[in-house]
Amino acid sequence: MTLRFGILVFPNVQQLDLTGPYEVLASAKGAEVDLIWKDRNPVTSSTRLSLTPTATFDDCPPLDVLCIPGGGGVNALLEDRAVLDFVWERAAQARCVTSVCSGALVLGAAGLLKGKRATTHWYAHDFLEEFGAIPVDERIVEDGKLITAGGVTSGIDFGLALVARLLGQSEAEVVQLSLEYAPAPPFRSGTPAEASPAILAEAKERLSASRRVREEMFARWRKARAAATPAFIRA
Repeated sequence: MTLRFGILVFPNVQQLDLTGPYEVLASAKGAEVDLIWKDRNPVTSSTRLSLTPTATFDDCPPLDVLCIPGGGGVNALLEDRAVLDFVWERAAQARCVTSVCSGALVLGAAGLLKGKRATTHWYAHDFLEEFGAIPVDERIVEDGKLITAGGVTSGIDFGLALVARLLGQSEAEVVQLSLEYAPAPPFRSGTPAEASPAILAEAKERLSASRRVREEMFARWRKARAAATPAFIRA
């Protein structure tokens, strides 16, 4: 049986949000993975890695799984009607609708998080409620066919969990062993709870520009909602 996965690729995507689960999913038996964007022109990730789409919104084949990675480029997608319409339409057809990191915000803007348990990157977690989601502080959160993963590296764990769900634990473990995925980080600073105050402050500063854009965007949206003229989240 062939399983077809579609991962959204876009300018300024966080490449590990995409390439982490891509490597896991593409390593599973019978899996086919497409990188999907508006056209097939290469796009540049937030760390300047060039990525080439293999399918477009117009010719993308039917998908078993839709995955939305995150990164600074997510900000532009939150007000991109073509992207949100594509995500909404394909989500209705897919067996699983998923995200990694701040990709969850795109699912929210597409109207797919209302009343759903979800997670995202720790510095975007507070935005989930804006979309009517139920924020959960876990690395992987499943709610029906919706699966959301936390920040960046959680995409690898998410990929293995997804393979186990669709193809069985044995296949997921074969992939894990093939990739020698046995994380043993040299430092215990991988979450805000583990990091020192100084490290946490520095990380927030480095992420502050993207967060400010989101804060301004949400403030604008709240004002539009108060005026009964919402223009961003699907009904």
